[in-house]
Amino acid sequence: MPEPDHVGRILLQWQRERPDLDTSPMGVIGRLHRLADRLDAELRPVFADAGLTDGDFDVLASLRRAGAPYELTPGELGASTMVTSGAVTKRVDRLQSAGLVERRVCADDARSRRVRLTDQGLRVVDDLVERHVANEHRLLAGFSDLERSRLAHLLEGWGRALDEAQPGT
Repeated sequence: MPEPDHVGRILLQWQRERPDLDTSPMGVIGRLHRLADRLDAELRPVFADAGLTDGDFDVLASLRRAGAPYELTPGELGASTMVTSGAVTKRVDRLQSAGLVERRVCADDARSRRVRLTDQGLRVVDDLVERHVANEHRLLAGFSDLERSRLAHLLEGWGRALDEAQPGT
């Protein structure tokens, strides 16, 4: 039997010290926290190689997924990226300075702006998403297609349950 991992060692300590508690949720949540940190460390270099942060990529990817003409309002970007309007503004400012997005006046409301990918931004995000997806495939290479599907389904179900338990999310 393999040696327990870091979280497994913690669980053994709790079992010894507090055998009256079912600490099994710590096994799932603790490992997810550790994996999330590890995944961030594995994903960020792909974006950094392009001179971007993961938040920058999130904005570019949201615009790309919107389809031609690859533009959204700042509010739509905030909803898509799940960050505050202030964070959206900072990211868009940075991306505009890099020539990857532009702000355009809305045709139906001159007071409103839309954020659109530039031609350069489209090329960057298309290249970057290919490298990002390849990196994600690498990170999941230890799973079969069925295991990946089951894991995705379990995580989706858990996320939905947590959302339903907290109204307004």
